[in-house]
Amino acid sequence: ASLETLQPAFEGKPADLTEENIQARLRGVILMALSNKFNRLVLSTGNKSELSMGYCTLYGDMCGGLAVISDLLKTQVYELSRYANRHKRLIPENVFVKAPSAELRPDQKDQDSLPPYDVLDAVLKRLIEENLNPDDIVREGFNKNLVARVTRALDLSEYKRRQMAPGLKVTPKAFGVGRRVPVAQKYQEDI
Repeated sequence: ASLETLQPAFEGKPADLTEENIQARLRGVILMALSNKFNRLVLSTGNKSELSMGYCTLYGDMCGGLAVISDLLKTQVYELSRYANRHKRLIPENVFVKAPSAELRPDQKDQDSLPPYDVLDAVLKRLIEENLNPDDIVREGFNKNLVARVTRALDLSEYKRRQMAPGLKVTPKAFGVGRRVPVAQKYQEDI
């Protein structure tokens, strides 16, 4: 119904991320309606890696009242999940073996648009929690183009993080608490 409504405005334009985001936003509308009707709290699902790269949809998977894992990098979410399974399987094994995906289009995988999470998280930890300069990270052996790409995405996604639900702080530099950068005035970290 949403695509049908937008069809006249989208006439002649190829399908792209816009349509994928509509799907995520519709899920957000449904979850918020259920939350409202049944007096429940929607938990936002974005982790620190996704929120850093803007790999999240405003008013979609970012909706909710509490961002429980927003201060955990993707690799830490997997570690915590494995820990939760140590005595009893609470999280299905398939979660650990299938490639991470936003599941907004067929056969989509996070690594289609993001670096592998172990590499991405290593760069993000240095940028965010250790406050290292991108040049210092490159000197540690990380690819210069990768570090520049991650730094730029981190900066460009600040406007989304300003609108996210409050998160639980578990590291020295959580988004919204301890790390804030300007959204306007063409701010860009030197790369």
